[in-house]
Amino acid sequence: MNGTKIISAPHPVPTVVRGESPESIHRARVAARSFTDNLTPVPDPERADAFLLVVSELATNAVRHGGGRYTLQLFAGPDTLTAAVSDLSSAAPRERTPDLNGGSGGFGWHMIRHLTSHLAITLAPGTGKTIHAQLPR
Repeated sequence: MNGTKIISAPHPVPTVVRGESPESIHRARVAARSFTDNLTPVPDPERADAFLLVVSELATNAVRHGGGRYTLQLFAGPDTLTAAVSDLSSAAPRERTPDLNGGSGGFGWHMIRHLTSHLAITLAPGTGKTIHAQLPR
């Protein structure tokens, strides 16, 4: 399958997105925007935008560095928004010096760490990991 499958249900049931291509990152952002827009109450626009950026960076990192496929789950609590991204790599994310001239990246993990209130990395049995990124709602 080349793309993303979006499985949607009424909120607050988590939204699940599966992707395996660079094009799936856009669909992950669309799903995150729809997720926040359909919450009651709707999060503050700045919080929703920060959540969208975190989702985008996590999906991008999973495609680029995590084995190419990922599963994204979006959760909302009374005071939090959480994105959980599972990929095929057991390697933890690493900070690197951002490439200011060549455009090869290096900004994503810095942004994720800056925008989130809590980050946790859980290794899967065998191979793979899940990164849980939580933001205040």
